Amino acid sequence: MDFILENKWFILLALEVLAWSSTFFMMFTRYRLGSTFLFRIGALLTVLTGVIPQVVLGIINLVVEHKFDLFTFIIVFLIIYGATLGRKKIKQLDVWAQRKFAKVKSV
Repeated sequence: MDFILENKWFILLALEVLAWSSTFFMMFTRYRLGSTFLFRIGALLTVLTGVIPQVVLGIINLVVEHKFDLFTFIIVFLIIYGATLGRKKIKQLDVWAQRKFAKVKSV
């Protein structure tokens, strides 16, 4: 538990990088490869590296520290942003990915 609390900012950053990487992978497999299976794997990875661990980190921090500190605030902010404004940004990213990764038809 001490390791988690001592490295919570690094863990959060690493999880964010993994979540965005899996989001990119998810969109690449959807639009470039056309694979439903890999798309679902990407979606699962996004949830497993993004939402769930962030919530767990926030809860661990809140329980151990017994206070609502900056770290917990950042976690709450990320969750609220993802559930509200982040949805619009993901839709915009989806449109971008669809254009970017669309298979070029040869003549």
